[in-house]
Amino acid sequence: MKHLLLENQLCFKLYSLSRQMTHLYRPLLEELDITYPQYLVMLVLWEKERLSVKELGERLYLDSGTLTPLLKRMEQKSLLIRSRDREDERSVLIQLTAKGKKMQQKASCIPEELAKNLGIDHAAYQGLKRQLDNLLQSID
Repeated sequence: MKHLLLENQLCFKLYSLSRQMTHLYRPLLEELDITYPQYLVMLVLWEKERLSVKELGERLYLDSGTLTPLLKRMEQKSLLIRSRDREDERSVLIQLTAKGKKMQQKASCIPEELAKNLGIDHAAYQGLKRQLDNLLQSID
């Protein structure tokens, strides 16, 4: 029954890697006073300054029950604004504030710093990203 050993489980390797990656991000994000999940929200909002909570959830693979408290904390930090969609009152829109937009410049060094911390070159980074994208697509 070697297939039931913890070290043989792909899910455990991915879980452990995710935790370690979050740990690597922590000191970089402390300078911005945001958490890793908040950083993910900011990445999406830097691409598209205004979108619905539903759209954000789809991009991040998170439900609104998880996103709502996260977005409330970010709104309290003046990084974004939440408002009801005038055309559909059931939909909540989020958009960046000036402070949230300004943070993008401070965060621009994070991917490079992380790659340095990982000790991998650009080609290895892209190859790994491609493999993970393929795995995620096959699960979806």
